[in-house]
Amino acid sequence: MKKISRRSFLTAAAACGAAAALSACGGSSASSTAASSTAGSTAASAAAGPVTLQWSVWDKESTPYWQAMADGYMASHKDVTIEMVDLGSSDYMTVLATQLAGSADLDVVTVKDIPGYANLINLDYLKPLNEVLTRDTGDFNGTIEQLTTDDGNFYAVPFRSDFWVLYYNKDLFDKAGVEYPSNDLTMEDYDALARKMTSGSGDTKVYGCHYHTWRSAASLFSILDGKNTIIDGKYDFMKPTYDMVIAQQKDGICMDYGYLKTSSLHYSAAFENQQCAMVNMGSWFISTLEAYMKDAETKFNWGIVKYPHPAGAEAGSTLGTVTSLAINADSPKAEAAADFINWCVSEEGAQAIAKTGTFPACGSDATAEIIKSTEGFPEDSNSVDALTTSNVYLEMPYTQYASDIETILNAEHDAIMTMSETVDEGIQNMNDQVPAVLG
Repeated sequence: MKKISRRSFLTAAAACGAAAALSACGGSSASSTAASSTAGSTAASAAAGPVTLQWSVWDKESTPYWQAMADGYMASHKDVTIEMVDLGSSDYMTVLATQLAGSADLDVVTVKDIPGYANLINLDYLKPLNEVLTRDTGDFNGTIEQLTTDDGNFYAVPFRSDFWVLYYNKDLFDKAGVEYPSNDLTMEDYDALARKMTSGSGDTKVYGCHYHTWRSAASLFSILDGKNTIIDGKYDFMKPTYDMVIAQQKDGICMDYGYLKTSSLHYSAAFENQQCAMVNMGSWFISTLEAYMKDAETKFNWGIVKYPHPAGAEAGSTLGTVTSLAINADSPKAEAAADFINWCVSEEGAQAIAKTGTFPACGSDATAEIIKSTEGFPEDSNSVDALTTSNVYLEMPYTQYASDIETILNAEHDAIMTMSETVDEGIQNMNDQVPAVLG
């Protein structure tokens, strides 16, 4: 796909009735080469005098890690002031693109999702960071590679990474006399365990497992062997996973997808009400459970283990989502912005993030210790070991066609899970429609 120029974007936006300011804004073309940065860039910026960096975020008041990152950096960089620009969480990436189109005074920008990331790259709004990042890309569990574009550059660096684990109710397992799940659980083992843990009927039924209505919760076990991605245009590799989940649904091992859609039952309620023995979900659910158990009328013991994986895949392979930092291509303070980003992904920055109960993109034994020390975290060794991942596969890796592919896969997922299409029909539709987008 040819990149859209900023002028074309502004013209189109004005024609569509976007903010009048857009049509009046120009924009210089982005530099194609990033300025290199080293750990000594702070000294260079300090020599030039005090620097104020404008940083785009969302929900500043309710998201503690923003302030923790800013405060942590400024504590050791006295000549730098970080000012956050809160663009709100609703349509954040669209608002950000509009701000950049209008030559907003932003230096560091936070990237919330892959479709938005692809859009900013197509519009030439971000600097390539290959020569800016000082931390080894290998420390990011493969996510940097999944953010790398066809030109060989990556334009954002993850600072936060949420990954999926398997949550389980220890009390229900104890009651059933079934051994807890392990940290090396194949899909076959997981299916068998879910079937063992299903019992009862009606309002008192306990389901062995639970899948939230997100596509990622059911279909993306398929990518954990590292052989396929959801942006390649061929989806036959998803058939074993869909076959398993549909069989579980038909056999009453998990709740009916159609019921979940119409009832809007949240995964947290299903697990907290002890309606299911296991639920696969992201690491963000840990803090939710810790908070719930503080005041719950009926408390129960729970734990986590590493994500179930296909046979042959490495234990600890899991799904992930990342939140990343980038540099505005037009920022006159790119060197100082790069130094801030490098601090955020350093061990010091990672520990500052972990202290807010958030998982940093570059985890370590120290950050895992911080997370496990939060009040209410399970004390068993398996739960602690589950915090260590081996491979993290993004739910949506970078592609300029991310938004279109997402729309197609979500529609077919819905059709498969409601059984209005067979698994084979849904996969064939994916195979037909996505290549048409890819051209």
